[in-house]
Amino acid sequence: MGTLTSKLHRGSAYLAVWPKERQLAAFFPEYRIASATRLGVRVMPALIVLCVLMQFQFGDPRFWPGVVTSILFLASLPMQGLYWLGKRADTPLPPTLVTWYRRLYEQIATAGIAIAEPVARPCYFQLGEALNVAFKQLDKSFIRDL
Repeated sequence: MGTLTSKLHRGSAYLAVWPKERQLAAFFPEYRIASATRLGVRVMPALIVLCVLMQFQFGDPRFWPGVVTSILFLASLPMQGLYWLGKRADTPLPPTLVTWYRRLYEQIATAGIAIAEPVARPCYFQLGEALNVAFKQLDKSFIRDL
């Protein structure tokens, strides 16, 4: 159970780090997964409460197993997104993205922005951190180099 919770926490940290920029949707699935996960975290508790209240108000006791199954499914949707993000955060970058990651760090460093040293074997989490800093501090022309 420890690995599941650690993946969920890592996914939550990755969700907070990944920039909310629409331009990245063409290159990375993180934009779509992060958007769906944020929506699920916001909306699913209300849908779960609505399912329970509807069952109490209009339902027959025979339908409780189906309602419980629906509630478990609705509760699992945001967790699936966080788990995927947690696994993706620790996935090493492919060689083409490693070179782009290093060029991005060079652009950030030449702009005079203080940032930690680049990692020797970067993962998607480090790329997300670099992209977050780049979108906040640099102009948007760096995305064309990808």
